[in-house]
This record gives sequence, C-alpha cells and structure tokens, in this order.
Amino acid sequence: MLTEKEFAILTALEAAKRPLSQRAIAAGAKISLGIVNKTMTALAENGLIENGTISEKGLSALEPYRVKRAVVLAAGFGSRLVPITLNTPKPLVRVKGKRIIDSLLDALISVGIEEIYVVRGYLGEQFNQLLPKYPNLVFIDNPLYMEANNISSALVARHFLENAYICEADLLLYNPALITKYQYRSNYLGIPMERTDDWCLETKRGIVTKIGIGGINCHQIVGISYWNKEDGARLGRHIEEDFNAPGGKERFWDQVALENHIGDYKIGVRDCSFDDICEIDTFAELQKLDETYRVK
Repeated sequence: MLTEKEFAILTALEAAKRPLSQRAIAAGAKISLGIVNKTMTALAENGLIENGTISEKGLSALEPYRVKRAVVLAAGFGSRLVPITLNTPKPLVRVKGKRIIDSLLDALISVGIEEIYVVRGYLGEQFNQLLPKYPNLVFIDNPLYMEANNISSALVARHFLENAYICEADLLLYNPALITKYQYRSNYLGIPMERTDDWCLETKRGIVTKIGIGGINCHQIVGISYWNKEDGARLGRHIEEDFNAPGGKERFWDQVALENHIGDYKIGVRDCSFDDICEIDTFAELQKLDETYRVK
C-alpha cells in the first residue's frame, strides 16, 4: 500500500506523462520540497520511478486506487428551476448552449471512466438524447423518485458503488480536474467556509465527523464523492438497510454513511472552490449565468 505522499507524487507523474521538477511536484501536491526529495528517492529505489518518470511498476502500484465507475444521480424534478424544468429534467437544461450534465460526463470520460450509470426518474426518457454523444451510458430507472428522497436513487444503484464516484447530475463543472483517474481514499468534495447555511461537513484531522445544515469553519458539500472498494460495498448494504427502516424513504443518501453509520467509515474531504463548480439552484441563478433565459 502506498503512503499518501507516495500516491501524490506518482499520480502527478502519471498525469504529466513526463519528468517534473521536485519543486513543481511540491507545489502541486502541497508537500514540502524536502519530503518530496526524500519520497522520490525511496520511490526510485523501489523501482516505482525510473529516470524521473513513473515506471510500469509504479503504474501497477496505482492500480488499486483507480476509479472504475461513476453513478450520476439525475432522477429529481428540480422544482426550484421552474418553469424550465416543467418540460426538461434539470441536468439536461442548457447553459450557454451546453447541457449541465455534459460538463460532468466529459470530465469522467476524459480520465478513462467509461462505466457510467445515470439514475433517472422525472421525464426519464429524455435522457436518451445523451446516447449519441455518450453511447456507453447505462440508465437505471428509479420508480420511487416521486415518493422518496434521493436515497431511493442510491438504492437502485447500490450494486455499483465500489471504486466509484457518486455525483449529482445538476452540477456545472468549471474545473474538470476535480475528476481524477485515481483517488487515495473515500472522500467528499467540499468548499472551505467560515460560515454557511447550506449542507456542510465538520472534520477532525481531515476526516468527516459530522454532516448537517449550517456550520462554522466547515466544508460546504458540492455533490461529488468517491467511495473505495470496501466503503462502496459497505455503503450499498447500509443504504438498503436504512431505506427499509422506519422513515428511511425521507432520508438523503449522504446521511447513511455520514450520520447513521459514521463510526463505520473514515471519509476525507477534498478542497475545491466556487470557481471550480456551481450548482444552479434557482431560475434566477440560471438567468444570471445565461442571458437567453432573461425576460426581455
């Protein structure tokens, strides 16, 4: 098993496909130059780096950390985006000519993730329009999207959560680099906030300790998480268990691991910013982003 610093250096070299200076690696991985030097020496001694680039042995060492699939949750109605969503599912709404969901699908495919499951519900047949551009998509229909919360979407996709991203489909991804080919541990993307009234995560030493609405010195959730093999299998079982418990249909799927069973997981947080990603919550926000929706 790689250490987190070894993982950071190897993934940087794999992405670059060429030698990088130790200073560049230190800046990108946010590791001190001294530790980069020491770690690269050890990696070279173990045959994971050759001539400043990642070796075949190094690529093999990264393989257990490869993201193999993605589950995209796209079943909801998007009531706050009315009137646009009366005839179009929110993920298929166009912003400056491009469907919202395309930014996410393009990022997934660009790093070699081709096993992508889209959970659909409201106006589900409209998602077929994605197939000419993304022929490998697999649709999973959620028959309960009108009577249950988004835990029902996670339930129908529970067998595909190992080594997987779980993504909300209505995110406009400005920075595709948030989607990477490898992940070191199960984690959520979050925006560091001094204060927020939105869904957020509290952490201790980088590990999530609590999920809730509103917080101070926390991370605001942005709707993309990664689950390794063990956590993904465990999450699938817990989702089924919690959904079938009293009141389970009313839960959000994130609460399963981060509230109901938090002692069974060690989930990290990856920092991002509002410049990286955007969730369009209201029609007014859509109008600000795309002037074609403004009433003239």
